[in-house]
Amino acid sequence: MKNESRHIYLDYSATTPVDPDVTEAMLPYFTRSFGNASSIHAFGRETKIPLEESREKIARAFGAEPGEIFFTSGGTEADNHALFGVAQAALRASGKNHLIISSIEHHAVLQSAEYLAENGFEVTLLPVDKFGKVDPDDVRAAILAKTSVVSVMHANNEIGTIQPVLEIAKVAHDHGIVFHSDTVQSAGKIPVNVDALSIDILAVSAHKFYGPKGIGAIYIRKGTDVDSYLHGGAQERNRRAGTENIPLAVGFARAVELSQRDMEKNLAHIRGLKEKLTDLLRERFESIVLNGHPSDALPHIVNMSFDSSKSDIDGEALLMNMDLNGIAVTSGSACSSGSMEPSHVLQAIGRNIKTAKASIRFSMGNATTKDELTTAVDILEKVARQSAAASV
Repeated sequence: MKNESRHIYLDYSATTPVDPDVTEAMLPYFTRSFGNASSIHAFGRETKIPLEESREKIARAFGAEPGEIFFTSGGTEADNHALFGVAQAALRASGKNHLIISSIEHHAVLQSAEYLAENGFEVTLLPVDKFGKVDPDDVRAAILAKTSVVSVMHANNEIGTIQPVLEIAKVAHDHGIVFHSDTVQSAGKIPVNVDALSIDILAVSAHKFYGPKGIGAIYIRKGTDVDSYLHGGAQERNRRAGTENIPLAVGFARAVELSQRDMEKNLAHIRGLKEKLTDLLRERFESIVLNGHPSDALPHIVNMSFDSSKSDIDGEALLMNMDLNGIAVTSGSACSSGSMEPSHVLQAIGRNIKTAKASIRFSMGNATTKDELTTAVDILEKVARQSAAASV
């Protein structure tokens, strides 16, 4: 899984290449064992077995029961299902119509909450500190008698900050409120256990840790009242209609197995890369600020901004020129990469609009090398100098 082209890929937070072992595991289910797992004949029974074995492997990795894992098309669907499912179930059961989410959630959560707010629900956005952390006391202060769900991501996809999820979950549970956490960016990279973190509903996506795109899962703790999301069939125990995707489920499970097996080794490698990259950036640039928590953060993300009070950098030109020079980086979430609007995450931690726009997220993977990082910083230094000169 080495980079084979002249380009250097430093956007592993957006997606990862599929591990060859994952591809190999999936192949038989595209051609030889192709039956519909919902069919009662031999072809269906043949694929039902690997589907349920995959569910068991995924559940084991997260400390869940197999019956608490439901396959989805990815993290976005899982987040949508969590918010809509809990909100609608609570409204019907008790009239509760208030949601609490952090202001730096992924758009899959933010825009789901916005939709609910446009349709009769109330939403409270929690502030974060300068490192992007939610204060559990702010969660406690925001709770109302009609609050049905608290949603705070495990770790931020742009700046990497890891939230005090267990403490937040305890606050929610003290008030009988469901706690949901988006673990799309953390799962497969650092340990995620639903009991250790006291999570009721969890979202995860396979392509973030060398699995296939198009599949993820929602974990729903037994006894949690959540409405179904897709209708039209009894698949996934009536939680999510639609023919089960056996090849992708098998690939997802294999990616989970590999991530668990190699986590300690991968963490050591990527932590070394992060230290190298942050040292290089600090050595080469006086005008940058590093975004995110200095210690409670994912090891593969380094987010930096050119401070607008010290430099005049065109953020859009910066990213374009990095790409033209063969370096794949981004300014924030892959799901908003088509827009050069300033990051809502960086604004939430206090960066002004110009500084937020002049930002880069480096995200490293298992195949990243220190030499690649040195090359990337060399090119960043060149294009930043060109951008500053052009603005004079």
